[in-house]
Amino acid sequence: MMDWTPIVFVTFKALVLCTGMFYAIKWHYDQGKKDKDKAKQNRAVLRASGKVVAIFVLLLLSLGIVTFFCVSMLGLELTFP
Repeated sequence: MMDWTPIVFVTFKALVLCTGMFYAIKWHYDQGKKDKDKAKQNRAVLRASGKVVAIFVLLLLSLGIVTFFCVSMLGLELTFP
């Protein structure tokens, strides 16, 4: 007797992915119809993505520094082999 769990979950996953692809294609098609002030919008998107990247790098750097200080405070070994 075959287990029913993989059949149900694979079917559900395929249904969700197909629905998501349909709406993604529809959204991009509808966005293509709108053609107003693309240069201004592109600058805003680039500025926002630059801010996100800068925040991510700062958070990553601060996490590394905090981790380094916690590891050295606890006396863990920091040498590479």
